[in-house]
Amino acid sequence: MSTWGILGCGTIANEMAETFQKMGRKIYGVSNRTLEKAEKFAEKYQVEHVYAAYEDMLQDDKIDVIYIATPHSMHYDNMMKAVAAGKHVLCEKAITVNAGQLREVMELAREKGVVVREAMTISHMPLYKALKEKIAEGAIGKVKMIQVNFGSNKGYDSTNRFFALEAAGGALLDIGVYATSFARTFLSEAPNTVLTTAEYLETGADEQSGIILKNTKGEMAVMCLTLRAKQPKRGVVTGDKGYIEVYEYPRACKATITDTETGKVETVEAGKTEDALQYEVEAMEGSIAGDYKDDCQEVTKDVMDILTSVKTQWGMKYPFE
Repeated sequence: MSTWGILGCGTIANEMAETFQKMGRKIYGVSNRTLEKAEKFAEKYQVEHVYAAYEDMLQDDKIDVIYIATPHSMHYDNMMKAVAAGKHVLCEKAITVNAGQLREVMELAREKGVVVREAMTISHMPLYKALKEKIAEGAIGKVKMIQVNFGSNKGYDSTNRFFALEAAGGALLDIGVYATSFARTFLSEAPNTVLTTAEYLETGADEQSGIILKNTKGEMAVMCLTLRAKQPKRGVVTGDKGYIEVYEYPRACKATITDTETGKVETVEAGKTEDALQYEVEAMEGSIAGDYKDDCQEVTKDVMDILTSVKTQWGMKYPFE
């Protein structure tokens, strides 16, 4: 088993620490921008070592993997330093803020011989493997259309990171990465056409948007995103013989498949919602050991290409880009 260090002590880092506890695992080290927060985190989760500086954690030869749970505006710099130090990286989504950053990280990872993966639940939930097997068996016929929504009502506070351009805020990277990952999971190839329109906040960040994807096989995806209105997290994959419905799709463990000719509904269940982060840890360690193969990195790359295309069409750049 690998030895892990955690960078960042926010909500998702706490959830990951709880996952390690549930797995009966110890976290070796933690670092955070504020030392006091790291010390409290270490006390809460019995973390063995606290580092005053991120660089100190990277210099510890006993750490194999860095789990990065900082704001996504910091991911590129955090990953480049970790990879340069020879550490494997599991990084929260969105893994970077543009495709160029991701290419640089992956090129350095290949050079250093380390594994870099995105902590995207959709890439790791067992349900999606089961659904793709069903599609391959012809359960819905030829895939034609994907519809996927994600809407959160965050209220409005211009100082909140969700709305701040300097923190890469906005719906696209915060929640759009989920919808795009769902769409790409069921598209048989990456899209070559991306169309979009958006509404912006006073801060310049994207409040809500519509995005259409199409590939050379004629498969299409329609995505609706908003930070100011609650939507059901619903994904629908439609073929010429039936359709799949998934609710709460980021960590889904159940879906239905409806045969449009007979009306017959089949329920597919796989995995557990509460084990979402455990699946990420297991996949990461399997990848490091070389005995785990999946399309996570391909999906991550294609999703970042799509998000970058959308942002470019909007003419939106974050101040630090």
